[in-house]
Amino acid sequence: MVFYAIACVLTVFFMGPFVWTVISSLKQPSEITTYPPVFIPSVLRFDNYATAWNKVPFLTFYANSALVTVLAVAGQLISATLVAYGFARFQFPLRDALFMLVIATLIVPWEVTIVPSFLLYRWLGWLDSLKPLIVPFWFGGSPLYIFLLRQFFMSIPRDFDEAAAIDGASSLRILWQILVPLSAPALATVAIFSFLQHWNEFIQPLIFLNSPEHFTVSLGLRYFQTAPTDPGEPKDHLLMAAAVIASVPCVLLFFAAQRFFVRGIVLSGLKG
Repeated sequence: MVFYAIACVLTVFFMGPFVWTVISSLKQPSEITTYPPVFIPSVLRFDNYATAWNKVPFLTFYANSALVTVLAVAGQLISATLVAYGFARFQFPLRDALFMLVIATLIVPWEVTIVPSFLLYRWLGWLDSLKPLIVPFWFGGSPLYIFLLRQFFMSIPRDFDEAAAIDGASSLRILWQILVPLSAPALATVAIFSFLQHWNEFIQPLIFLNSPEHFTVSLGLRYFQTAPTDPGEPKDHLLMAAAVIASVPCVLLFFAAQRFFVRGIVLSGLKG
């Protein structure tokens, strides 16, 4: 009973901001700043969503985020799978030391690498393009995802590999036809967390992108907030509607793949 009470309290605590955002997105402008707060709008303004969508090029932001997310997730899945397979199944000099070096990069703050990355992308001529948000994830994936997949691969008996090798299967064929299908739950977990990472990414687009036609959804919200408007024109209700629009893919993904979220938390040891 205590467990369910705590779960209900935590649910209200974490869902409260999102529910309030949805409610505020349906309010009239005058109700946003009213005190005491208006919990139930007098009129449900669903037209706020259409206004928010048309006020800035939201379709462009959505398309950019979709392109970045799909390509970056695909790159992370492929590269992390290949690297994890190498660490899990092959014996080579300094294998364990290299694996520890890869894992050690998890403790390096992103602030340490952002300036060298910016200078490199400027030298390559990639600034104000989507390349810095896609290309790096095709080379090594992420240390966390490499760790998760490596541990999952090591839990699969080598008997499958040996039987396939006897039949003449190459290492890559063993990976794609045996280990990958058996690792579908782990790969789905990696794909989900990678999707959320790239869809919600804000700092890198903020640093590397300058033109609105290249903005992703997260950066588009900031552009929506700071875009010039008529003096005195309220737009907080529209900003709330824009935030709900931006969160729709993540919300749908959460409800469609809850069990993989739980598996990912168990595998990674992450809290919350």
